[in-house]
Amino acid sequence: MDVIGNGFIEALRLLVTLDPEVLEITFRTLQVSGTATLISILIGIPIGTALALNRFFGRGFLVSVVNFGMGLPPVVVGFVTWLMLMRHGPFGALGLLYSPTAMIIAQAVIASPMVAGFTLAAVQAINPKLRLQILSFGTTRMQYLLLLLWESRLGILAAIIAGFGGVISEVGASMMVGGNIRGYTRVLTTATVLEVSKGKFELAAGLSIILLLLSFCIMAALSHLQQRGRQ
Repeated sequence: MDVIGNGFIEALRLLVTLDPEVLEITFRTLQVSGTATLISILIGIPIGTALALNRFFGRGFLVSVVNFGMGLPPVVVGFVTWLMLMRHGPFGALGLLYSPTAMIIAQAVIASPMVAGFTLAAVQAINPKLRLQILSFGTTRMQYLLLLLWESRLGILAAIIAGFGGVISEVGASMMVGGNIRGYTRVLTTATVLEVSKGKFELAAGLSIILLLLSFCIMAALSHLQQRGRQ
C-alpha cells in the first residue's frame, strides 16, 4: 500500500513540475495509440459494415476470422510484426523495426479486428424495416451507407472505445517491435515495465497512475459523445 500511496505522490510531482521526459513519453503514447486507433477505424469500419450488409460465400468464415482477431494475444501480434519488419523479413528493407511506426503497425493490427467486430454487431442490430424505409426514399448507395452508419453511431463509438482501450494499455507488442528506446519509442506502458525491472516501484506506480488518468480522460470524452448521441 505504501508503494501505491507514494505512487500518487510521485504522479502528482511529475504532473505539477511538468517533467520533460514524462511529458515526452505521454505525448508519444497519445501519438502512437491515437494514430493506430485512427488506422483501425479506417480499416475496421468498412470491413464490419461490408460483412454486416452483404451475404456471400465464405462470409461466415470471415466473421469468424474477425471475432478470432478480437482476442489475438498482443505478444503474438508483436512477434509476427517483428518477423515481418526484421532485416531479413519481407519488409525489412523499409527499416521500420524499433521505431514508432512499427509500434503503430502492431497496435493497428490489434485494434482493427475490435473495431470491425463491434461495427459488424452495431450495423447488424439495425431493424431491417428501417433499412427498407431508407431505401424507399430513393437514396444512393453512399447515402444509404452513411445513414446506416449514423443509425449505428452508438455502437461504432463503442468500437472506437474498445479499439483505443486495447492499444493504449498494450505493452508486449510495443516493446517487441519498438524496443523501449529512450527519447524515441518509449511510451508509458513500456516505461512502467522498465522502472519495475529497475526496482523503482514508486516511479512505476506514478507512471501507471498517469496512464490511468490519460486513459480515463479520453474514455470519458468518447463516452460523453456516445451518450450525447443517444439523447
